[in-house]
Amino acid sequence: MSTYYEQAKEAADALRAKLQGRAPSIGLILGSGLGDLGDDVADAVKIPYDVLPHFPVSTVEGHAGQFVAGELEGKTVIVMQGRFHYYEGYEMRKVVFPVYVMKLLGIKTLVVTNAAGGMNRSFEAGDLMLLTDHLNLTGANPLIGANDPRLGVRFPDMSTAYDAEYRALVRRLSEDVRGENGEPLRLVEGVYCGISGPTYMTPAELIMLARLGGDAVGMSTVGETIAARHAGLRVLGISCITDMAIGEELEPLTHEQVMAVANRTKPKFKSLVRAFVREVGV
Repeated sequence: MSTYYEQAKEAADALRAKLQGRAPSIGLILGSGLGDLGDDVADAVKIPYDVLPHFPVSTVEGHAGQFVAGELEGKTVIVMQGRFHYYEGYEMRKVVFPVYVMKLLGIKTLVVTNAAGGMNRSFEAGDLMLLTDHLNLTGANPLIGANDPRLGVRFPDMSTAYDAEYRALVRRLSEDVRGENGEPLRLVEGVYCGISGPTYMTPAELIMLARLGGDAVGMSTVGETIAARHAGLRVLGISCITDMAIGEELEPLTHEQVMAVANRTKPKFKSLVRAFVREVGV
């Protein structure tokens, strides 16, 4: 039976063979409602996940389920249109499998995005939040089990999970980002709470998370960031605040509502990420 590393290498080799000579330096994981950025990639080749060995399949509405590789703002990128989630029934090691595959392709930078509920009372639906840190409340860690040193060290440091230089660059770039009607971007910063899902949180749970120091809550990202840091990648994390998840004022929420706000925020989100890709050194 092949090891996890061997499976990742086999998948990376199969993916590389389909990239027609492209060598991406930046990987992007696009969350719910944000996958349209992949359509901006020029000279693109699209590779469905289900044609790659050992890959899971995305089952969530709003997640296309494919890689898109090509040119974006002068850089060669590989974009995940759709990710995998712990709540879909995959073990966490399977959820983060694409991170190691992209690392083996040669990326140095990972941009990870998501739709999240805002718990910080100063936030508004439609804000973009730079992740400064996270709380892993999923109950799982992708590094549990035997460690293969070809993937990373046994005890990876997480003191700078989200790159401070990248955050400073995005803060500067955000000043020039405007929406379709010329409105400025509201960029906030905070701690992302990763939960397992798939249920949205109860009022009491949200009150608890806010008291623990969380600013936003979602069902992804932390496992991928752990794997990325294990693999030695630099990480930029951005949440689209799609709803306000204030425990004391909580109202019913549907996935369709989340998608609607993400869709409205997309122009500013795409502009900001494109500016980062253009300016970042790799």
